[in-house]
Amino acid sequence: MKIEGQAALVTGGASGLGEATARELARLGARVAVLDVNLDAAKKVAAEIGGVAAQCDITSTESLQSALAAASAAHGPARILMNIAGIGTARRVVQKDGSPAPLDDFARVINVNLVGSYNASRLFAAECAKLPALDDGERGVMLFTASVAAFDGQVGQQAYSASKGGLVGMTLPMARDLAQYGIRVCTIAPGLFSTPLMRQLPEPVQQSLAASIPFPPRLGKPEEFAQLACHIVTNTHLNGEVIRLDGALRMAPR
Repeated sequence: MKIEGQAALVTGGASGLGEATARELARLGARVAVLDVNLDAAKKVAAEIGGVAAQCDITSTESLQSALAAASAAHGPARILMNIAGIGTARRVVQKDGSPAPLDDFARVINVNLVGSYNASRLFAAECAKLPALDDGERGVMLFTASVAAFDGQVGQQAYSASKGGLVGMTLPMARDLAQYGIRVCTIAPGLFSTPLMRQLPEPVQQSLAASIPFPPRLGKPEEFAQLACHIVTNTHLNGEVIRLDGALRMAPR
């Protein structure tokens, strides 16, 4: 699919990997809707790329429907969905005081990362399936954002790894399900990237993490994630695939 002229939705588009993807889509000529729980940050990014911003909680169907309606009113029906919104946590199963990890914490991460991504995808797909077909019978493309933690999660990452592993597991059946409508589905599993969350860590910690990456021995750049996300849109034969983007990193247990 050619990106130029298409309407695109980016969840979590106000910062980090989502912001970089929104900017790259706009650079390539897409009409971008920046969807994020942080409306002020979303408005800032949208203003800089000539897009539109909408406050959006992906775990809420009502919030998503409102955001998608606003995006459609501004740009027309979307053919591109970038699911990038997500959260993280680290909890030992048995806490230092001997108590079990709080169930609410596990459920919250699963609800945002996995259920929320599915929620956005099902609403997008239902509308995209109604659009006229383009070349090759294609109607749209969606991306999930997993993590290398889906494959080699570290100690304390049970909730995060489960949520991202769920996205990996959902990729192929979702692609098969939506093939009849000409909607492609792929997932990127990024490794260690220089995001605002990562940059909150002390510099020596960041350097140590970067040194653990075989090559190149540095943190990934958000623009590199964005470039791959946009390539998936333009390469029509990419479908049902999960792509690790990690510099050959394999995470240690801790």
